Amino acid sequence: MDIKENNESPVLRSTELQLHDSVCARTGTLWTAVAHIITGVIGAGVLSLAWATAKLGWIGGPAALIGFAGVTLVSAFLLSDCYLFPDAVNGPLRLNSYSQAVKLYLGKTNQIVCGVFVYISLVGVGVAYTIVTATCIRAIFRSNCYHRKGHNATCSYGDKNNYFMLLFGVLQIFMSQIPNFHDMLWLSVVAAVMSFAYSSIGLGLAFGQIIEKRQIEGSVKGSPAENRGAKVWLLFQALGNIAFSYPFSIILLEIQDTLRSPPAEKQTMKKASAAAVFITTFFYLCCGCFGYAAFGDATPGNLLTGFGFYEPFWLVDFANACIVLHLVGGYQVSYKLNHNFNFIRKLVNYSQ
Repeated sequence: MDIKENNESPVLRSTELQLHDSVCARTGTLWTAVAHIITGVIGAGVLSLAWATAKLGWIGGPAALIGFAGVTLVSAFLLSDCYLFPDAVNGPLRLNSYSQAVKLYLGKTNQIVCGVFVYISLVGVGVAYTIVTATCIRAIFRSNCYHRKGHNATCSYGDKNNYFMLLFGVLQIFMSQIPNFHDMLWLSVVAAVMSFAYSSIGLGLAFGQIIEKRQIEGSVKGSPAENRGAKVWLLFQALGNIAFSYPFSIILLEIQDTLRSPPAEKQTMKKASAAAVFITTFFYLCCGCFGYAAFGDATPGNLLTGFGFYEPFWLVDFANACIVLHLVGGYQVSYKLNHNFNFIRKLVNYSQ
């Protein structure tokens, strides 16, 4: 979409408006939006929330989870109102990317600044997805090794990490052939089911550990540290883990652009955001609290790849396989927005 604007306000030409409106049919519903959001939000990071809760304690951990859920929901509601421009009800212009919204509401300069931070974030997410996928594949090999040789055996498989990362990259080449975001419902549904599967397995194993020990671990202050500086650093790490587990604003407008109307897209999007945040917060609280209750100060960084559980090994393998499948789909959902930024082209146009 080519937009002519001055420093005061954007000026839209009718021909550009017609071009923008001639997009593919929007057939999404409340439940497809919920599936897309859950795919983009619930990641393997849910299994590290027990560690974050362990650092914050029984009061700080749940409070931080609920607090970030509230901030995410308010942000989603505000951004949903930005889908139609210049009027939030009548439009007539639809904004199908975060980049377009920033450009029209805040100006081209802010779009460039926003693009820098978004691309830094995308690079970080891509690196995290690749590393976590490789770690989960390695965990499957280690789990089988521990089952055969015992829990004290040396089962590292660290030298194979590069091969696992390369395998993830090859899979993404094939998955990237999906034409556009509107055709990704089946992928989001599969990824969402996988996220529920491994989250439920981690939750179930932690709950079983609590029943077996007949004791709830943990404290109000959280796990201790060597000194105050180390404790503060751990607290910020824990808050960062929780914050990283929530936001989906960067793909919210793309999801909203798949919705049919009536009812108004923003109404459906707000309902979908509320439902998805409620579901994810429930799973986050369960995994974080039950994981902390099971292990206390010894809570691993990841309930499944950190080998808080060794048996049943086949269930641990299945859960890690679900994480891999979810991240393969989640990577595509997160990166389908890249074509809307065309960041290099925008920088060149801005410099002219």
